[in-house]
Amino acid sequence: MSTLQNIGFGVLGLGMISEFHVKAIEEIAGCRFVAGFDTVPGRAAAFCETRGGRPYDDLQSFLADKDIDIVTIATPSGLHLDGAVAAIRAGKHVIVEKPLEITTARCDAIIAEAENAKVRVGTVFPSRYHAPSKIIKRAIDEGRFGKITLADAQIKWYRSQEYYDSGKWRGTWQFDGGGALMNQGIHAIDLLQWFMGDVREVFAYTGTLAHERIEVEDTAVAAIRFTSGALGVIEGTTAAYPGFLKKIEICGSKGCVTMEEESITTWQFAEERPEDESIRCEYGRATATGGGASDPKAIGHHGHRMLFESFVSALRENRPVDIDGAGGRKAVEIIECIYRSAKTHSPAALPL
Repeated sequence: MSTLQNIGFGVLGLGMISEFHVKAIEEIAGCRFVAGFDTVPGRAAAFCETRGGRPYDDLQSFLADKDIDIVTIATPSGLHLDGAVAAIRAGKHVIVEKPLEITTARCDAIIAEAENAKVRVGTVFPSRYHAPSKIIKRAIDEGRFGKITLADAQIKWYRSQEYYDSGKWRGTWQFDGGGALMNQGIHAIDLLQWFMGDVREVFAYTGTLAHERIEVEDTAVAAIRFTSGALGVIEGTTAAYPGFLKKIEICGSKGCVTMEEESITTWQFAEERPEDESIRCEYGRATATGGGASDPKAIGHHGHRMLFESFVSALRENRPVDIDGAGGRKAVEIIECIYRSAKTHSPAALPL
């Protein structure tokens, strides 16, 4: 076991997102990428040949590596439970890619295992760490919006048929747990609930409108009522060519803000403050990355770096993790409720 000043990371699952994990780890002081594991023959060896670290294709050997303190879970979503529980039982802290798992019951199993083993669990929602997200959250907490009336999330992305055909797990309930919402839209849904607080009720429609050979939705719309009384809409699709940046809009009796990925395109309040113009100037520029809107790889790793860094700081300072298992569960519960409403053609209430 490493010291808290020299923390070793292992990455479980070496698909596309694992590259972003390692890039993030390499930029955190006192942290290092120790080892990678994958079940696909030769994948771990090829990955570690270019990224460094020790390759493993045997899970128990990987988890027995004493230099690994934190395991990041980067497998298909429906396999997060198995990987996380194995790592937790090996005494490792875990950071799980979104979603934490594909149902609330499976999320709860991860949370319970971590509590029993007295290790930390974090969920990967890097959008919370972007500066505009923090600025909006602070404005909400300060009451600048007055009475918030509407809060919307739009995820109008594009994924080709080839994207879904590229892996047997893609677009399946067993491994993806859902489609445009559970896989792609969950980042915006997490932001929406982080900004607004708990959701009380949803009424939703979902459909598979533009893709073939997938079990899950590629289009969804949900009307939502927050516990605060505010209303909102979640729109999600992977069938909007060419794909647009995710958008969050918060409106109230004294202000309205629109965020597109890492840009603030509207920042207007009835009571103007000196810093407002600088916020509009600094964050009104176009987002530097594609935000994953049409290409899953067109994202930066800076959000992962800030999230991992915060997780490490929580370990070193013995304080709660920012986005723990319970925090990661919230977006899954909302999406699960949306699916229930769409299936039953009736309102669905939270908590489940």
